[in-house]
Amino acid sequence: MDIFVCPKITQSGLLLVFMDNFIFYFKIGWDHIISINALDHLMFIMALAAIYMVSNWKQVLILVTAFTIGHSLTLALSAYDVIRFNSEWIEFLIPLTIVLTALINIRKKDFSNSSLQIQYFLALFFGLIHGMGFANTIRFMLAKKQSIVTPLLSFNLGLEAGQILVVTIILLINYLLVTKGGMSRRWWVIILSGIAFCIAMDMCWKRWPL
Repeated sequence: MDIFVCPKITQSGLLLVFMDNFIFYFKIGWDHIISINALDHLMFIMALAAIYMVSNWKQVLILVTAFTIGHSLTLALSAYDVIRFNSEWIEFLIPLTIVLTALINIRKKDFSNSSLQIQYFLALFFGLIHGMGFANTIRFMLAKKQSIVTPLLSFNLGLEAGQILVVTIILLINYLLVTKGGMSRRWWVIILSGIAFCIAMDMCWKRWPL
């Protein structure tokens, strides 16, 4: 009997360890978006989503996924020490990506689907920079010789879930104010982008590394 019981106990134990690790890193990823300390990442998501309407929800999901792919790539490379960057510069570049995204939004006058394609490239490219900032969080929490696959997967899933919640709230507010309330779409974009721009400029000033 012992020969058959022990493997079951071992497998059960491994499953519990896996679930504990998954939940732990999922929560870290979630908190990197749904937290007052995640204001820079919240502002970036808000700036990215500012030009979209509820009817564009599929494009927004692609946008969020493009951002996740971008930061997942550099997050993995940084966590494995394949690449490493000065953390002070990364902390400065993150709000700078918000400033640039907000400026592009404010200057945009055409909101046709074809003109919105650039947002995918912004999400992917700027996601690479944000991933470098996430890397330090993961790297310092990993035990030596610990597999990085589960932490990276669960962290990114938590991050993705948090991002989807944020853009859902933004789109719902957009629906109430623009679609139902009659607010000009142009003014909606300017207001959201302006808020993100001002907050990010203050962060850039405070995080200037030189």
